[in-house]
Amino acid sequence: MKDVIDFIEYLKYQKNYSDYTIKNYKLDLDEYFNFLDDNKLNYKQIKYKDTTSYLKYLNEKKDSRNSISRKLSSIRSFYKYLVINNKINTNVFLLVTSPKKEKLIPKYINYTNLEEILDIPDIKTKEGQRERLILEILYASGVRVSELVNIKIKDIDFSNKTILIFGKGSKERVVCYGDYAKDMLKLYIEDGRKKFLNDVKSEYLIVGNNKEKLTTRRIEQIINDIIKKTSLKLNITPHMFRHTFATHLLDQGCDLLAVKELLGHESISSTEIYTHVSNEKLKEVYRKCHPRNR
Repeated sequence: MKDVIDFIEYLKYQKNYSDYTIKNYKLDLDEYFNFLDDNKLNYKQIKYKDTTSYLKYLNEKKDSRNSISRKLSSIRSFYKYLVINNKINTNVFLLVTSPKKEKLIPKYINYTNLEEILDIPDIKTKEGQRERLILEILYASGVRVSELVNIKIKDIDFSNKTILIFGKGSKERVVCYGDYAKDMLKLYIEDGRKKFLNDVKSEYLIVGNNKEKLTTRRIEQIINDIIKKTSLKLNITPHMFRHTFATHLLDQGCDLLAVKELLGHESISSTEIYTHVSNEKLKEVYRKCHPRNR
């Protein structure tokens, strides 16, 4: 369907959404159009009663509130795009209220386990230097994997230890990194990166044997391979490094608004979820340590 293809290209090239986000949009719209086909409905002639039928369908499937909310958001964005481009007159999904999202506490990596992970890459090799740098940057800055792969050498301010990041919707923000990441950057750029490029020029920081920047999928594979070499029996995803970054900052007393800006969140409510992790940790310490908690 041309309108859907055009919408996906709009998300990719104009909104600068990540491959992961675009994949979810595609899945959500595929499911929605399958529902329309099954019920012989035209997507340009949807009425309010049809939206409630779709909501009922999702509820009967036992989709979670978060999943339903995301799917409605995807469809709402698609219809907004159609209105803007004069394909339809009104966005009927604006009348549909999304269910209140469930508060899911993000999983993070404790520092002992993190150190074990960081020790796995062999930094005597170009691959090991790249692996260690990927881990250090993800943890030091809290960037998304989709943001990491797009970092260019010119985006890095080596003297101030900051990186200019182009996030969701092409929004810019500046993130910081520390001395461990600084040392790894120096080693990788002066040694490993040069070996990967072999005198071929590239503007990107993280590159592969094909001289091109790595894909988000390749980063995920690299991290999965690293985790398999540890003694940890945990399901650790690349995004958990972002959760870990935020949680550890808050545990050390960092201001919530500062963490919000570093993560690139539009709303403080997105950042507040990390305070639940810190609060649970405090409760656990209290339960274990307070003499009157028996």
